[in-house]
Amino acid sequence: MNIPKLVVKNITRRKGRFVFTLLGITVGIASFVTLLSLGGGLKKEIRKQASELGANLVVTPKGWCAYEQVSVLTGEQLPEAIPFETVLKIAAIKGLTAVPYLTERTAYKNNPVSVIGILPEEMKRFKNWEMEQGKYFSAQDERALVIGSGIAGQFKLKPGDELTIRGEKFPVSGVLKETGGKDDIAVYLPLSVAQKLYGVGEMVSFIAIKVDDIAKIDAYILQIQETANVAVVSDKQLLRSVLSIVGTVSMTLQLIAAVAVLAAAFGIINTMMTAVSERKREIGILQAIGAPQGTIFSLFFLESGFYGLLGGVFGVVGGLFFSLFASPYISQNEFTTLIKGSDLAGALDARIVLGSIIFSVVVSLVSGVYPAWKAARMTPVEAISYE
Repeated sequence: MNIPKLVVKNITRRKGRFVFTLLGITVGIASFVTLLSLGGGLKKEIRKQASELGANLVVTPKGWCAYEQVSVLTGEQLPEAIPFETVLKIAAIKGLTAVPYLTERTAYKNNPVSVIGILPEEMKRFKNWEMEQGKYFSAQDERALVIGSGIAGQFKLKPGDELTIRGEKFPVSGVLKETGGKDDIAVYLPLSVAQKLYGVGEMVSFIAIKVDDIAKIDAYILQIQETANVAVVSDKQLLRSVLSIVGTVSMTLQLIAAVAVLAAAFGIINTMMTAVSERKREIGILQAIGAPQGTIFSLFFLESGFYGLLGGVFGVVGGLFFSLFASPYISQNEFTTLIKGSDLAGALDARIVLGSIIFSVVVSLVSGVYPAWKAARMTPVEAISYE
């Protein structure tokens, strides 16, 4: 008796039922894989942006939550809440370098663009920026722009072109060399020019700090807090806080996806129970020719597992396809900005692929246990007399 051949033949006997049952498990696994892969890519991108921020400490106004801390990593608009005099007080502490950020937004050709006010020379040293085209700011209050390579490529901008921000035209002075991070998709203005343009007085959004001696970081935090009425978080604390939010959201969405897989499992149970009822005569014939209960059990058990294997493979392919090609069209916010910026390497993680297929097969096998048991326990008289 060729059991694999019988499994394939029986499972495809009712093509309509086969397709719809398979679609149920495929959709459930695809949604599960999509959320896992996007979550993996998002976490990787958060770690990357935290590293590229180049700061050991981040000084923020008191009361900021993790949502605003995400914006520190993405370069999204943040409230202006730290006076520049506070920046000067902190910068005067020996053993650290303090660089203020004023993060704002504008629109260019109906696309949102991050505008960041900086102290030109301090930021260039802090980030080790290099120029790809044109020249960097020549003065701390120059009315010009330096743009990231991503902005230059997206809008076909080059040195000498003009960009309008809040009704005022600014010439593009230069284009930064590609960094591979969020610096590539921002427009930079001298801090004093940005403050005047956005009417925020002498305020900044947050301060990035690099310390000379990482072993004394707790002492620096205490000294900063004694100097100014601000909150201070280390790069590790910032990363941990943001990842905890992302992890909670991801887990919730994965549980929702698991419900879809559970619904598909009930679909498999229903299909297999129907198959047992329809194939009573076949079961009786198998018993009549000497097939043991274990063989009959294996036949139906493997049929349900076959649904899981096919559904898992198709679901993984569908989930990865959505993750890689649909994510650029997700509505933009702080979290999906990071998704768009990531290479979604997490989507191609072998553990996600293999784990999802195994999960699909296990769920399907568990779903097939009762129908297979019921088929195997059928008496020969009950089976052979079925009409």
